[in-house]
Amino acid sequence: MATGSPYQFVTCGEPAGIGPELLIQYVHSNYEPGLIAVANVELLKDRAKQLSLAINIHALRQGEPIETITGALPVIDVPLINKVNCGQLDPANAEYVLATLRTAVEYCQQYPGSALVTGPLHKGVINEAGIPFTGHTEYLADLTHSKQVVMMLACPGLRVALVTTHLPLRDISATITREKLSSVIQVLDHDLKTRFKITRPRILVCGLNPHAGEDGHLGREEIDIIQPVLSELRNKDIHLIGPLPADTLFIPKYLEQADAVLAMYHDQGLPVLKHMGFGKAVNITLGLPFIRTSVDHGTALELAGTGQANTGSLEAALDAAKALM
Repeated sequence: MATGSPYQFVTCGEPAGIGPELLIQYVHSNYEPGLIAVANVELLKDRAKQLSLAINIHALRQGEPIETITGALPVIDVPLINKVNCGQLDPANAEYVLATLRTAVEYCQQYPGSALVTGPLHKGVINEAGIPFTGHTEYLADLTHSKQVVMMLACPGLRVALVTTHLPLRDISATITREKLSSVIQVLDHDLKTRFKITRPRILVCGLNPHAGEDGHLGREEIDIIQPVLSELRNKDIHLIGPLPADTLFIPKYLEQADAVLAMYHDQGLPVLKHMGFGKAVNITLGLPFIRTSVDHGTALELAGTGQANTGSLEAALDAAKALM
């Protein structure tokens, strides 16, 4: 087990996207000690040159103590398979993306109290490489053997957690079992208390169906699954409100009395949050043995290498990680 201060380990995601330059732009303007990149050194140097931004990079040698590095961005070097061309996806580099995550997780586990901050990746090109992959959240859960993780996005004034994440709509109903819903709510409640220091979190719960099922006329999931779970967990002193119709839940009347919203699926809750806070929102994975935050946007291949990418979400992700550490 390594000793020393906790760090923010940053992965850049898809190398052909804007992830590398977001980190470079941030470091050029805002670098503070404690930020460690997990990326290919030459990729960062090449992108910095392309953007005409001078940054000092120090490639960490095997066994070199992080705390001895001053005046430069420490980089844990991960080799690329192929040379990167901005905006051009290459399935051959999919393994590089996953290797950065595996390496970063190892370092987070070596340095207790550290956080992982992830840049945007491209799920499609990883699957094209023949690697089954549904997203950061699920991959990190597997890497850390975490029993239940919860995807939550947050922006000023709103937190939205999800029961299911990256699934086709046709699979969602069957995935929401009593056991899964109960587990997700308990992780959400626990991490709101321990990570966010909210003494007794108030959680608004969406129904699955339109009008929250309308007493069974538009679906029975609320009656058969959601309501029984909420009743059981209320008896464990978890403050739950709902299930409420998702089309009216996101209004001030309800949000003013809540610390978080629990949506049943990805596109039920996240469009509202991204409308409210795009560019300032942060993706946070609850239930991991360390803090993980991420940007709220994709790879923006068309902007890669132009210097026009906005660092706002990365800054928010770094700030959120630091606040939770």
